[in-house]
Amino acid sequence: MPHKRLWIPGPTEVSEKNLMAQAQPMIGHRESSFTKLYTGITDKLKEFFELEESHVIVHTSSGTLWMDITGRNLVRNKALAATCGSFSERMYETLLACGKEVDQYAAEWGTATKPDAIMEHLDESHDALTIVHNETSTGIRNPTTEIGKRLKAEYPETMYIIDSVSALGGDMLLPEKDQADLVFTATQKAFALPPGLSIGIISPAGYERAKTVDNRGSYTDLVGLIDYYKKKGQTPSTPAISLLYALDTQLDDMLEEGHANISKRHEEMAKFTRTWVQKHGMKMFPEEGYESITVSTIANNLEKSIADLNKELATRNLHISNGYGPFKEKNFRIGHMGLWTMSDLKELLWHIEEIWNL
Repeated sequence: MPHKRLWIPGPTEVSEKNLMAQAQPMIGHRESSFTKLYTGITDKLKEFFELEESHVIVHTSSGTLWMDITGRNLVRNKALAATCGSFSERMYETLLACGKEVDQYAAEWGTATKPDAIMEHLDESHDALTIVHNETSTGIRNPTTEIGKRLKAEYPETMYIIDSVSALGGDMLLPEKDQADLVFTATQKAFALPPGLSIGIISPAGYERAKTVDNRGSYTDLVGLIDYYKKKGQTPSTPAISLLYALDTQLDDMLEEGHANISKRHEEMAKFTRTWVQKHGMKMFPEEGYESITVSTIANNLEKSIADLNKELATRNLHISNGYGPFKEKNFRIGHMGLWTMSDLKELLWHIEEIWNL
């Protein structure tokens, strides 16, 4: 079957080089060769994200597992979950499922979670705050740095957890600068790799907090994950070694391009998309000034059929995303993250213009 080039918010396009990297011969996950591979990956992640003290864990899982890790390791008694869309609400629901008490501050979908509102809802009873950096369902980009500054200035002991699944590696986020205790992502988004690996960046304070929380589980035990790495440079359970080969290869390319340049490339694509939207009489769905730079969510105010658009794009080996959940056919989403460049984006938008006679 012809391959449809993916312009959805994930999984994203994977280069031929990274696909081929997975075809390397298998090694045992208790061999020194695996230790070299895995510690090399964590060292590259530390370099890319300018980490000095944080722990880095690459887990064989989807990014969603880190929501369970948050509930089982970093929330001692009660959390405040800031929500502004489906995936931030999933964190709220996961914390409840972990048996924790949770207050929810719910911003209207399509609007950002702002520092002043966070601080109005936060008090000393909350030992953790969860927020999404890039809300995939609405295209909102929350101001994580400003929130981190306010939080740690007033409640320094409160854990700060950032879900950056659909942005980390594409949008500029430095976990230690944001004073985050946990930032997590998954490789099928801005890292431009297949699904199956997730990445967690944990502060020393987050590690110490986890030691004080009971019932951390096994696969979700943050202390166990970190201690095993510190002792052996390996993972406690069998990892997806083939995917780790691809991650190792991709990190070389990301380091060569540079974090700032990658972020600039994504920002330029997002700005170009917003200009294109305005040019053709459309509107962005997210609140102005808080638009994602990895996924553009566009209101379907022209009342076109998104489903029919995708059917025609498929004949041209292209695929975008319909609106999420209640916004199906009301919005459409273009995931310009990972490997995509401005020339690629211009080609996609040209096809949409031709199909819709814009």
